[in-house]
Amino acid sequence: MSQQGDILVLYYSRYGATEKMAQQLARGIEEVNGMQARLRTVPQVSSVCEATENSIPSQGAPYATEDDLRECVGLALGSPTRFGNMAAPLKYFIDSTSSLWLGAELAGKPAALFTSTSSMHGGQETTLLSMMLPLMHHGMLILGIPYSETDLLHTDAGGTPYGASHLAGTDSKNPLTEAEQRLCRALGKRLAETALKLSS
Repeated sequence: MSQQGDILVLYYSRYGATEKMAQQLARGIEEVNGMQARLRTVPQVSSVCEATENSIPSQGAPYATEDDLRECVGLALGSPTRFGNMAAPLKYFIDSTSSLWLGAELAGKPAALFTSTSSMHGGQETTLLSMMLPLMHHGMLILGIPYSETDLLHTDAGGTPYGASHLAGTDSKNPLTEAEQRLCRALGKRLAETALKLSS
């Protein structure tokens, strides 16, 4: 049974950085009284048509279902960059949500975005913008990070007004910086506060 204040934190993570960002967003969400984060991921997409994943992942968050989207009061969507776009597994899941679109079940709910890249100019902002497009088709209300979060003015790693981001490095091993963590938490908190206002 869904809790009234569930924010769905839906992500795909290949090397762990996007998952760590999701955990920081969840911390920010849960700073808001009455709101809780529901962490979910998606399975990899196989190039072999017959291949299937187990229904329960071997580690990390459970796989998302349409009910997770239907029941949430807000959505944080996260993906590593893939040539300036979201990763195929996350897009595959989003592409399967047409029944929710037909029923306008996400319309009016707030959404926020986060991403991780291996290089400073590896498509952080285009990935965040590309992730907005299907959510706008669903009628969701897109939130960014305002410059009142002063880390945006000083970061030398991730951080954009379009959403939270992380510079993972070419080996994908850079830890989240303190500024990146603060921006993730700030975005999660802003999303939860907005969802709370809208749901009341």
